[in-house]
Amino acid sequence: MFDVLIYLFENYLEDNVDLLPNSDAIRSELFQAGFAPPNVNLAFAWLESLDENDKRACETQAFRIFSEPEKRHLDLECRNLLIFLEHSGILSPDNREMVIDRAMVLENEAIYLDELKWIVLMVLLTQSDDEVAYSRMEDIVYDLSPTYLH
Repeated sequence: MFDVLIYLFENYLEDNVDLLPNSDAIRSELFQAGFAPPNVNLAFAWLESLDENDKRACETQAFRIFSEPEKRHLDLECRNLLIFLEHSGILSPDNREMVIDRAMVLENEAIYLDELKWIVLMVLLTQSDDEVAYSRMEDIVYDLSPTYLH
């Protein structure tokens, strides 16, 4: 499913194409490209939940403690990236929670750092009006700037 999400992002989401009205044509294109129907359906459900997800009101001064299932799904490197992105102003507390939520519903047992970067980028694209944060994250995803600045 993650490969379908990356394909959709690179071909449609980045150009702000609304997937829902065109979803049948796009689904057909994905099937012809060799993606399995269950993965395509899961990817669309994953994206649709970004729009439907209620806005959380996270306290900006709160300290985030990861649950045991989150620790199993997001290794230390991933958790550190989330903390770094929040402290550097790329992720708001609300968007951080959205990223964690979207990572937890992926069927992988563990999320790798590169996958998490893509999830953050997709969440920022759909949830944030902050173009600077999106641009900074895009640089991190495409390795155009170092992830950790001193």
